[in-house]
Amino acid sequence: ADQINADLSAGGYSFSIDDLHHDVEVLPNGHWVVLALTFKTYNGLPGTTGSTSVAGDVVLDFDQNQNLTWVWNEFDHMDVTRAPVGYPDWTHSNAVLYVPGDGNLLVSSRHQSWIMKVDYQNGAGTGNVIWRLGYQGDFKLVGGTEPQDWFFGQHQPSFFGPSTTGVFNITMMDNGFDRDVAGARCVGKAGDPNCYTTVPLLTVDETAKTATIVWRQTAPPSDFSVWGGGTTALANGNLEYDLCATSTTTSTVNEVTFTGTPQTVWSVSTSGQNLYRSNRMPSLYPGVQW
Repeated sequence: ADQINADLSAGGYSFSIDDLHHDVEVLPNGHWVVLALTFKTYNGLPGTTGSTSVAGDVVLDFDQNQNLTWVWNEFDHMDVTRAPVGYPDWTHSNAVLYVPGDGNLLVSSRHQSWIMKVDYQNGAGTGNVIWRLGYQGDFKLVGGTEPQDWFFGQHQPSFFGPSTTGVFNITMMDNGFDRDVAGARCVGKAGDPNCYTTVPLLTVDETAKTATIVWRQTAPPSDFSVWGGGTTALANGNLEYDLCATSTTTSTVNEVTFTGTPQTVWSVSTSGQNLYRSNRMPSLYPGVQW
């Protein structure tokens, strides 16, 4: 962090970072894009008195020689007065995803319950937020009821299929934290009827601004996973997802079929440990795939 802060100061930036966290994305050109934490103080924010130190996130782009080449600061591009989960942890961004189709970035903000498309353009972009996917964002939800059928408190969005722009499929771990069900919000505890975890597949149309639920598996109430986890599209056409923090077994990873009634074809559980992410390793044997 000290080295990065020296680079930020030399580049004329007026903020510093506290740490790097959650995610790193290795780009096709060899750059690394990482998430970092910064703080900014405000007076008179909604629901507060006096001054409040607000935690927000930045995206940093480093080239192959660890030179800082591009910076995106949420405080410059988002409304700090929109804080569904409150302060100080305003955005709690937890994933950054490269968009091969246009060279932009997706940033997942857990506490905004948004996946935002950021104008990156392979390091030449303005940093403006192109769109916000999620409740109170820029898309109409099709095939579900607003607001409860949107994702809330999500982790690890991933593309499903070859298309990443225009019309494309995206999936994520919809933890359900802070889910809004007709004005009643999930307080993050198993047993709360507004707290349930789902794994959706959405077809996003960037032009029509629609997000259509084409497939969705809802976990049993006992498997409400308040944080962590993620989803991975597998080469065999199945989906693997990670329930990180359930109230029964601490973590469960399932591989399921994309069918009307999903079938579990592989599963593993841990006890006493949280699996923040699950990543499928390829076969080590030539000609063998799993």
